[in-house]
Amino acid sequence: MILYHGSENVIEKPIYGCGKRTNDYGRGFYCTKDVDMAKEWACGDNRDGWANKYEFDIKGLNVLDLNSDSYNILNWLALLAKNRTYWQNGSISFNAKKYIEDNFLIDISEYDVVIGYRADDSYFSFAQDFVSGVISLNQLSKAMRLGSLGEQVVLISERSFDRIKFIDNTLASSSEYYYKRAKRDSLARKDYTRIREEEADINDLYMLDIMREEIRDGDSRLFL
Repeated sequence: MILYHGSENVIEKPIYGCGKRTNDYGRGFYCTKDVDMAKEWACGDNRDGWANKYEFDIKGLNVLDLNSDSYNILNWLALLAKNRTYWQNGSISFNAKKYIEDNFLIDISEYDVVIGYRADDSYFSFAQDFVSGVISLNQLSKAMRLGSLGEQVVLISERSFDRIKFIDNTLASSSEYYYKRAKRDSLARKDYTRIREEEADINDLYMLDIMREEIRDGDSRLFL
C-alpha cells in the first residue's frame, strides 16, 4: 500500500509515540492514499510543505476500518468525543457526548491501524451540530460526504510503525494547495447549509431520540 503524509517537514522515519493526543484517533501517524490531499494538509498554515511518500505493508496487521459496513457513524463520532478536547457547551451537548462515548466507543488499543473519516474543522463542526441536536443522523451522514473529505489511514501501534518505509517526497506549494484546501472547505460549508435547511423527515433520528430510546451500538436504525 502507498501512503502519503502531508507536513511542513520531510519525515523519513516516523516516530512511534509522537503526535497530539487530541487528534481524531489520538496519537498516531496520520496518512492518506491521496497525494493531493496530503499536499493540502501540508499547506494548512499557508506555508510550503511536503507530501512524504511511503510504502506500507499492512498484511497481517490488525486493522479497524470504521468506514466498513460493520460500523456506523456514531462509532467514529465516539472516538472524536473521546479525543477532541473542544465541544460546544450546554447540558444537551454534554450529556449527548457522554452517551455516545458510553455506548459507541470502540477500544482501539488492540489495533495496529485505524481507517476512518478525517475531521477537518468544518466537519468537526457538523459533528458538533448533531451532538447538540441541530441536525439529524441522516443529515450528518450526508454532511460527512461533502467536499470529497476522503479517509485517513492512521498508524497507532509500534508494530505498524515498523512496517512503513519512506520512498521520497514531493514539494507542496502553498500558492496552489492552501487555496485548494480553502476552496474544498468553502464548498463543503455551502453544501452543508443546504442540508441543514432541508425539511426534516419525521422518521429521522436526532440525538435526543437516540438517548430517549436508549439506542445502542448495532441497532439497525443507525446504518444509513
